[in-house]
Amino acid sequence: MNDYYETIQMLGKAAWSPYLAGALIGILAWLTFTFSNKPIGASSAYATVAGLLGKLIAKKHTLKLKYYKENPPEVSWGLVFVLSAIGGSFISSITGGEFEVRWVPKLWEEVHGSSSYSITAFIGGIFMAFGARLAGGCTSGHGISGTLQLSLASWVSLLCFFIGGIIGAQFLY
Repeated sequence: MNDYYETIQMLGKAAWSPYLAGALIGILAWLTFTFSNKPIGASSAYATVAGLLGKLIAKKHTLKLKYYKENPPEVSWGLVFVLSAIGGSFISSITGGEFEVRWVPKLWEEVHGSSSYSITAFIGGIFMAFGARLAGGCTSGHGISGTLQLSLASWVSLLCFFIGGIIGAQFLY
């Protein structure tokens, strides 16, 4: 149980100042609006990947679907944004000396063990994807771009994200 408290303390030590990171995200959002006239968001990239895979497996069927008629599955800036975020996270963990290959996060393993992680992560992923589609966007779409535009729906979504996160954390930890 001692490792649990060490992990909690470690999470409080950020490699970057949260104020600097927030300011850089704001600049990124401003540049994205300026040069692409599109908001930052990640959830649509997953639908794009599904569509690209669908085109490989069942092209005619995929292209007949209403969503893909309106949003053709192609490599777009949103997909590049998500891939860049993943790549940036990898580079950050390497340069910060925090990279490690783990199937189960240390905190989860300390509290719950490693046996229930896969099914819990899978179910959580389903809920997150469903929620993002139901809310019309993900945490980055609503939480960054939507709130920047003073969208009431985004502010309500962001509030619900925090409430859901707090309830989920209390339930799990």
